[in-house]
Amino acid sequence: MNVGLIGALAAAVAVGSYQYVADGNGADTAAGGDATTSTSTAPGESATDVPRATPFTTADAGTCLTWEFTPDGEVESFERISCEEPHRFEVSSREDLAAYPASEFGRDSEIPNTTRQAQLREELCLNPTVRYLDGNYDPLGRYSVASILPPPERWAAGDRTLLCGVQSTDSSGQPVKTTGYAAEQDQARVAQPGECQFVDGSDSLNVVGCDEDHHIEITAVADLSGVFPDGAPGVEEQDAHLREVCTDAAIDYLGEEEDLYQSTLQPYWNVIPSASWEGGSRSTNCGLVHANEETEFFSVLNGSATDGPEGFTIDGEQPTPPPERDPVRPPAPAPEDGPAPAEGGAPAP
Repeated sequence: MNVGLIGALAAAVAVGSYQYVADGNGADTAAGGDATTSTSTAPGESATDVPRATPFTTADAGTCLTWEFTPDGEVESFERISCEEPHRFEVSSREDLAAYPASEFGRDSEIPNTTRQAQLREELCLNPTVRYLDGNYDPLGRYSVASILPPPERWAAGDRTLLCGVQSTDSSGQPVKTTGYAAEQDQARVAQPGECQFVDGSDSLNVVGCDEDHHIEITAVADLSGVFPDGAPGVEEQDAHLREVCTDAAIDYLGEEEDLYQSTLQPYWNVIPSASWEGGSRSTNCGLVHANEETEFFSVLNGSATDGPEGFTIDGEQPTPPPERDPVRPPAPAPEDGPAPAEGGAPAP
């Protein structure tokens, strides 16, 4: 079954709520659904006041959904899928807006606008989703609480289904695929080594190409789950551990310690706030930055530090060569030609 997003998708993405336009009768039978008839009524209305409706989906808590995007941004191939497969939405609860204590969602009501959708998500989806995740939810992490409403023709026929769930989005707000149940995942939102991040005016980190202006070049993902098994670590504890881990990561990422020195960049890391730790986040990023002494902020980088000092700029200029010095960590010696060692590491006779 193919579906497409209605025209309000862009605004809906911003509030984490979606409406799907289904072909045919709107039921998700092609995705494994067993379409049924809904006869729920809103308070103050009789069953004859609300048209009978086939729900656009029978997905329930613990179900995962996915879809694809066409080149022009439309959605297609909306289907139910195993949560162990890549998916874009995990259902945490199924709500019936016809039972909402008001006449707001009666027979002639229109689909809620994006502002009202955001309110419904907060009122009806947040608490059930946190319970679904066993109380472990990091609102600053990789997952956000979202909702899905019926397509317009199903709404007009009386379908008042609201699906609550979790999803992960990219920096533009588009849902991306994840694998596995959310409750079993590290909830940290991290970038991958080789990616670059730009810090916008709201202090949000946005992944951009390293050939674009950026402030941080990611060198590693640091997993702290086994380092601090007894609860949320403090800032000083994380700093002490990450200082060594992220310095080593920067050296390994660039090749040698001397390469890091010549780049004039500094190792950087993010500590995990205690609330995020309690919410299920266990990983953070190591990166490379350059401090701008005049602005007291990060300098703007362009290009990758892996290309050497000639391959990137700092605030529009090539890196200024640092003073000569003896390398803190000398390069590994090149292997000498000679007899191969015998088995076990002992010199060959």
